[in-house]
Amino acid sequence: MAQFELGRRTLLGSAGAGLLAAPAILGGRAFAQVSTSQPATDTQMTAKTPPDIHGFKVGDYRVLVIKDGARPSGKPNETFGTNQSAEDVGALLQDNFLPADNFVNSFSPTLIDTGSDVVLFDTGFGAAGRGQGNGRLAEGMAVAGYRPEDVTIVVLTHLHGDHIGGLMEDGKPAFPNARYITGQREYDFWASTERAGTAAEGGHKAVLANVKPLAEKMTFVGDNATVVPGITGMAAFGHSPGHMIYNVESAGRRLVLTADTANHYVLSLQRPDWEVKFDMDKQAAAASRRKVFDMIATDKVAFLGYHMPFPSVGYAEKLDTGYRFVPKTYQFDI
Repeated sequence: MAQFELGRRTLLGSAGAGLLAAPAILGGRAFAQVSTSQPATDTQMTAKTPPDIHGFKVGDYRVLVIKDGARPSGKPNETFGTNQSAEDVGALLQDNFLPADNFVNSFSPTLIDTGSDVVLFDTGFGAAGRGQGNGRLAEGMAVAGYRPEDVTIVVLTHLHGDHIGGLMEDGKPAFPNARYITGQREYDFWASTERAGTAAEGGHKAVLANVKPLAEKMTFVGDNATVVPGITGMAAFGHSPGHMIYNVESAGRRLVLTADTANHYVLSLQRPDWEVKFDMDKQAAAASRRKVFDMIATDKVAFLGYHMPFPSVGYAEKLDTGYRFVPKTYQFDI
């Protein structure tokens, strides 16, 4: 099994670019909390810049968040609050100390080492994104001591391009020893030839290229499906037809991987009913946001959102008509 802790040689090799905090004692074992971080707006990332990673523990499970990349995405109101005025969207951003005319989207695949399995949730852009500073999943795993061969299960929360692009590398499976899990409803939609000639044709072709070749090693699941002991799927449809989230529990600790249920920590959380361009069923997506984040806020449980500000982990506090994002600090260190 790969070692999660950064060794001294690895740390010195990326000196000046990252941070290794003092080990925390969890469950009687020393575990080094790891984090490297680069400016979120740096779209010129290359191999010379170490990838951003962040490690922590959920009970006995080791969690590694890898920043596959980030990019400015232009006018916020063309993506979020598409049923609102540009002025209202901009005002909400400015009220939260953010620019009104641009936003940064980041992408965070997550690896969970249970001790028995190495489970990867989503795969980023892969080779197709590397020219734009994305596709850094494998680099981030390597910094933490993991190889693609160490991954035993790949879970795809849904089948949009920024989640499935890293499945194949040079025409071969990027994670050669893995089996795969995704939602039955999600796969059936994207793999169907009915998508040809529709707005979903591009996604259909991406699934045919990246996902269908792995179908023989894939388990198709629905609500309440178990990935491994302690990790359970939950239906959160709307962003895509079969979008799934995952509940993680170990030794009395809990984390919910919310995938793309909310895609912006202000615009999607504080205004969960605002329409989002990339939500395929906007009414169902808003209902899923309400359901999921009501649960998270009520239970005071941590969540990891694929597009939340890196390292993508925090809490949701009920606020006015929505929720306030509260970033994780040292909750999992003690």
